[in-house]
Order: sequence, then C-alpha cells, then structure tokens
Amino acid sequence: MQHERIRGRIRYTSKKPEMLDAVRGDELFNITKHSDGKTTIRAHCEIFEPAPTVMRDIIYSFDENDTPMDCHVRMTVGDAFMGSGWFRFDLDENRNGAIECESYGPSIGRVSQTVETNGPFFAFGTHPIVGDGMACRFFDRSGGPARKRLKFFLPSPDHRGATTPMIASVEIGLEYVGDETVTVEAGTFDCHHFCFVDDEGPGMGGTQHPAYDMWVTQDGFIFVKGGVGGYMATWYELTELEHTRPAG
Repeated sequence: MQHERIRGRIRYTSKKPEMLDAVRGDELFNITKHSDGKTTIRAHCEIFEPAPTVMRDIIYSFDENDTPMDCHVRMTVGDAFMGSGWFRFDLDENRNGAIECESYGPSIGRVSQTVETNGPFFAFGTHPIVGDGMACRFFDRSGGPARKRLKFFLPSPDHRGATTPMIASVEIGLEYVGDETVTVEAGTFDCHHFCFVDDEGPGMGGTQHPAYDMWVTQDGFIFVKGGVGGYMATWYELTELEHTRPAG
C-alpha cells in the first residue's frame, strides 16, 4: 500500500430532553492521503432525527497545497432522491478563482453554475462532521486563542445540508479556544478546541446557526467530539478510528 488511510465512525446523539442521548444519526468516513500529497475524504452520513431523514454521500479531494480540487455530493431526503452535484475548483494557491457546479435534482432539473470567489475564501464546507473538523486546520493559531469571521463556500446553506447541491457562500465566525486532552469511545487524544459562532449578519442560510463546539486531533484535525446547542441540541462523538500507514 502506497497511501495512508484513516477510517472512522462518528455517532450522532440528541441532547433534547425528550430523547436525551438517543442515537439520531451516524457517519462513516475514509480519508486517503496519497504519496503525491493529495488527499481524498469519503463520508457517508445519515440523520435519522428530526424528520425528514437525511442521507449524504460525499467524495472531496484537495491537492498537496490543501487547495480544493473536486467534490461530489449526493443527497437523499425523506428516503427519496433529492439531488446530485459535482463541483470543480479552478483556484490559485490562496483559494482565489472560480468554482463550477453541475447539479441535477427533481426540483431544479439540470443546472450549471460558475461562481467567482472574488478573493480568497477559508474553506469549502461539505457538511459531514469529519469535514468540519478538517476545515479547522486552516485557522492560524500562532497568536493563541482568537476568533475570526471567515468566508466559506458550501453545496448547501441549509443547517443540515438538506437541499439539492448548488454553490452557496456564507460568512461565519470561528474561534480557536485552546488545547485539551479528551477521551471518547475511540480513545484518548490531544486536541485543539474550536467553536463555530454564527452571531453576526443574517446567519448561515439566512437563519442563525447555534454555537458549535468541536475538539479535533492535533496531529491530523480528525474530529473527536463536539456539539451544537440551541434548537439543534445535538452531540457528535468519535467511536471508531483505524489508521494505516504505508509499510516502511
């Protein structure tokens, strides 16, 4: 095997009083780090609660400079096909350039988009929890704890990503809180603590997203645990992790 492989599972549970700690979803992910420096993330996500259910399949790749290359998104909502989209990124090393999308869904038919980024952007948010954690690797922590308002592109501005994939842009705050060692079902990890905060402007997708705390590994930004408050009242935790490196 020439590449490095990281596989894991994240459990979604509810923090709503009427279903406290009940399982409300699940995510399986597979990260491939190739010998040429490029990386591909594959994630299969299912949200059982609240209705309608959401099933998401993501394949997302970026190059040796952490610049997005391409992404495929397939959505099933209420156990019915919602749509499928393919994104291609034509960007320089600062993530400035254009994003293309070819998307199809029963509600929109076939749609082609090309959107100029109009300057650098922080990351392309794909909605799987593992992707949320890996996006934090771009945050400059050299000055210690800090908070910044950042520009993201997304395949959906919906809080659950439950729309036909198309190019969307949002701004949201991200805070680096500090470092902690945490223990979850998958093991004990040295982590960075981050928090997404959506308390300025119209909010993500026009609606304020509740604060979202997360802890990610220091050596790879793998999501370990985290939760969203407010009306979402949900918790995410890494339950399995397998890391395979090339021989030699």
